[in-house]
Amino acid sequence: MKIARFMMAAAVASISTTVATNASAESMTLCWAAWDPANALVELSKDFEEKSGIDMEFEFVPWPNFADRMLNELNSGGKLCDLMIGDSQWIGGAAENGQYVKLNDFFEANGISMDDFLPATVTGYAEWPKGTPNYWALPAYADVVGWTYRKDWFSRPELQAEFKQKYGYDLDVPKDLEQLKDIAEFFQGREIDGKTVYGAAIYTERGSEGITMGVTNVLYNYGFEYGNPENPYAELDGWVNSEGAVKGLEFYKELYDCCTPPGSSDWYMSETIDAYKSGQVALQMNFAFIWPGVNADPNVGGDRTGYFANPPGPAGHFAQLGGQGISVVANSDMKDAALEYIKWFAQPEIQQRWTDMGGASAMRSVVEAPDFPDKQPFNKAFLESMAIVKDFWAEPAYASLLQAMQDRVHTYVVAGQGTAKEALDDLVIDWSEIFEDEGKL
Repeated sequence: MKIARFMMAAAVASISTTVATNASAESMTLCWAAWDPANALVELSKDFEEKSGIDMEFEFVPWPNFADRMLNELNSGGKLCDLMIGDSQWIGGAAENGQYVKLNDFFEANGISMDDFLPATVTGYAEWPKGTPNYWALPAYADVVGWTYRKDWFSRPELQAEFKQKYGYDLDVPKDLEQLKDIAEFFQGREIDGKTVYGAAIYTERGSEGITMGVTNVLYNYGFEYGNPENPYAELDGWVNSEGAVKGLEFYKELYDCCTPPGSSDWYMSETIDAYKSGQVALQMNFAFIWPGVNADPNVGGDRTGYFANPPGPAGHFAQLGGQGISVVANSDMKDAALEYIKWFAQPEIQQRWTDMGGASAMRSVVEAPDFPDKQPFNKAFLESMAIVKDFWAEPAYASLLQAMQDRVHTYVVAGQGTAKEALDDLVIDWSEIFEDEGKL
């Protein structure tokens, strides 16, 4: 899923950032979120404009409004966007509602192989139905939830000695989730350089997708499943609310209760970034897209920060997928030009430049190159993370499925109401009702 924050209102006024070249008879618009990688794509796309003679316009919408703005555009049959870099969760609805162009024939005719991209990104960003060779997007921006930590704090001899005496092992990158909680607990309320610091900044936001994008990094590793893989809609009971899943949800609440900063009951990406960069926490949960900015930060960057993949739990080793694919909008009057852009973007040399300029290619020739792990201090953690990804529902009804999980999990973890088992039992009921309404049962 992504990094889009899903505001559930039917329509939310959004302020978009439009970047345009000199308009001509041959121009088309690419729609995405307003953030640094989008600015890099503007620069990268100048190569396409020069080679194709087609002018590019860009409609960039701030993340808090992005999903509503663009889903409204797709659902209304609008013609603003010719190309869409949309969330992975949109694939099901966009495919079934005829909003994206199916790309199989185009890929085959132009020698574009999905084998050239990381398998998880193909499944996450391009396929519908999942697990079938039906493609509605090209992987565009690879992302995943991981962790940053205060490497400079971890290396202090006095803290190393105290930690070893208390927990019986070295203060280092956690080997599992239990060790991560130990570390967070160790730093909670500690004074460092005259300032009170806290253990971990984690996702707790309720209004869009935040707490779901956080808690799944624990639930997956305790045995949570979205349903019986052999009967995914009808058999949720015993999978969503398994004994392991209940323990995982309890763990996330324990981590929130013991080891997070005061006032962190509604935090998502920006709040955890702020907490980490301001020196409040030893550990930060966040999507990998933030890592370049952390590395360059004057207060916590360079050797002061380390990066690691989400740690394993007792039942597995997974991390929540983020990122997006790029699709051709079916209602576009510029479909041929949009397909030409896809062909250009899929070239290995363009994918390499995309990563060099601040994007995040999912092309294997880029990220599996021998020198890639050492190019940036976070690249190794990125590769390890992308190898263990798992994603939320990509059903056409994903927004309702997401809202139900946000509700149930936040009510238990943050509000402290009921038990973990009751929360997941109720989630099974919610999801079953949604799938019944969708005709899946």
